[in-house]
Amino acid sequence: MTEIDLDDSGGRVTPPPDFVAAQNSPEFQELRNRLRRFIFPMAALFLLWYLGYVLLGAYAHDFMATRVFGEVNIGLLLGLGQFVSTFVITGLYVRFANRELDPRAAALRAELEGNRS
Repeated sequence: MTEIDLDDSGGRVTPPPDFVAAQNSPEFQELRNRLRRFIFPMAALFLLWYLGYVLLGAYAHDFMATRVFGEVNIGLLLGLGQFVSTFVITGLYVRFANRELDPRAAALRAELEGNRS
């Protein structure tokens, strides 16, 4: 039987969470897998998009200098597209986290904190 220590004020000390058991739990593994299934493909897509932009800028000068309207060329539009894609990916991640990750993380946290008392 484990003893519950008292702190200096005579109150109960809550035992620390069992992080190893939490990390090995099926719920945590599923949470981590869901995160990875979103992050890795999204990061790969963005890096390919960015690499394409850089390579076009380095080797396709004439294409990138093609004017679309006025002084605006394809290179400028693709450069602005980098910013737009960053915001889109951020929005997709926030939506994904709010729908998929946060509820599972909250349930896991409640379970772990419930086991500590």
